[in-house]
Amino acid sequence: MRYVKTVVAAGAVALLSGAASAADMPLPPPYMPPPVQEFGGWYLRGDIGFSNQRIKERHYSRYDTDLVPGSLNQSTHFDSAGIYGLGVGYQFNSWLRMDVTGEYRAKSNYRGRDTFLVSPSPGTAGADNYTGHKSEWLVLTNAYADLGTWWNITPFVGAGIGAARVTLGGFNDYLDNGVHTGVAADASKWNFAWALHAGLAYKLAPNWTMELAYRYVDMGDGVTGILYNTDGSTINQAMHFKHITSHDLKFGVRWAIDPAPAYYHPPLITKG
Repeated sequence: MRYVKTVVAAGAVALLSGAASAADMPLPPPYMPPPVQEFGGWYLRGDIGFSNQRIKERHYSRYDTDLVPGSLNQSTHFDSAGIYGLGVGYQFNSWLRMDVTGEYRAKSNYRGRDTFLVSPSPGTAGADNYTGHKSEWLVLTNAYADLGTWWNITPFVGAGIGAARVTLGGFNDYLDNGVHTGVAADASKWNFAWALHAGLAYKLAPNWTMELAYRYVDMGDGVTGILYNTDGSTINQAMHFKHITSHDLKFGVRWAIDPAPAYYHPPLITKG
C-alpha cells in the first residue's frame, strides 16, 4: 500500500512540474491577415474604341480676299472611326498610376459645305462642297488618379499630354451641280496634343483589369496639300482644319506583368 502511495505522489509531482514548465513557454502569435498589396508594378495595356470628331473652323486663305466679310457659312461633318492603341504603364500605389500610349485613329470620312457671297458682286451667291478623309497617330503620356474601390470597381480620372500626327487626304471640291472643281494631295502635320480621361475599371483577376472610359482629346490643326483646279492649274493655297477635337469612347484591358503579392511572416520566437 505504501508503494502505491509513493507512485501516486511521484506522478502528481511530475504533472505539476510539467504544467509549470508549460506556463513558462511563450504563446504562439495571433493570426494576422496578409497586408493589402500597395504597389502594383508594371503593366501592359490595349485599347479599342471609336471617335466623335469635330473642328472649330475650316479656313481657306482665299476667303480673306474674295468674300464679303461675314458672309461665309460653313459646315463640316465627320463620320465616327475606330481607335486602336497599345501602351505600357506603372502602378505606383493604390491611387496613382501612369502610362505611355500610342494609337492609330482610323480614317474618318468628312463632308463639308461653304455657302457665301462673293465680291465684287455682293449679291452673287456661291457654294462649295468638300469630301475627304482624316486619320491620326496619337502618342500620350498619361497620369491617373484611382478614386477608391467598391465591389472590384474603381472609378478614375486622368490627364495626358503628347503629340498627334494629323493626316488629311482624298480632298475634293464639288459645286452644287456636281461639277468637280478642285483637288488636293494628302498632307500630314505634327501638333501638340492633350487629353482628359474619366472611366471605370473592373478587376477581373489579380493580373487582369478591364476599363470603360471616356476621353476628350485636342489634336491641334490639320492641313491639306496645295489645292489644284481640275484643269491642272494650281491655286497655291491649302485648306486648314482648325482646332481638331474628339469625344472618344474606349474599352481597354490592363495586364499586370508581376503583381508580386505580399506574404505574412510571423515573428521569430526566442527562448530566454
